[in-house]
Amino acid sequence: MTALVAFEEIRGRRLAAEIVTMGGDPRAPGAEAVVGAVTLFAVLMLAAVTTTFAAGAAYLTWLVRARRANKAANPSGPVLAAWLLPGINLIAPVMLVDEVWRGARPPFDRRGRWLALVGAWWLSWLTAVALVAIRLPLRDSTGDLTGLSGLELGAAAVAALLCACTVREITRIQTAPARLPRLTPAIP
Repeated sequence: MTALVAFEEIRGRRLAAEIVTMGGDPRAPGAEAVVGAVTLFAVLMLAAVTTTFAAGAAYLTWLVRARRANKAANPSGPVLAAWLLPGINLIAPVMLVDEVWRGARPPFDRRGRWLALVGAWWLSWLTAVALVAIRLPLRDSTGDLTGLSGLELGAAAVAALLCACTVREITRIQTAPARLPRLTPAIP
């Protein structure tokens, strides 16, 4: 997304204007001059989509494993439903992550800090989604290729950083030495 926003600022608006003057015809005079920029834009779009899906798959895999670390019989269906069902995915994921945190048996005195972290993460995630899904179509993006700006990038970056903090917190609790089973029996 960073590369797309940078491309948009550096070359995208000018490229969009050039494509408009050609009427979108790839055989129009001057079309060959923009082939490199269009190719770069296409590669950046593919990279953004691929990395987004890869990050989502990695996160969902981690979440399923984190739930199973708390209780081996936890099915993966609720994780997929929480994130993929429209409407439900506005509330269920944050509740599911909180359930995993509580199931990891964290220190009691950390609940307030955890709620602040998970709440900030979820609000930043919803803000990023709203900026892309609601604001972007309403924005007058004449002359833009993507319509993405530093605002959407900033919201997505904050959401990603806070998400990483939630993953780290849960993983830290689940892998704490007090939680791990002993490999050798204790000496009385």
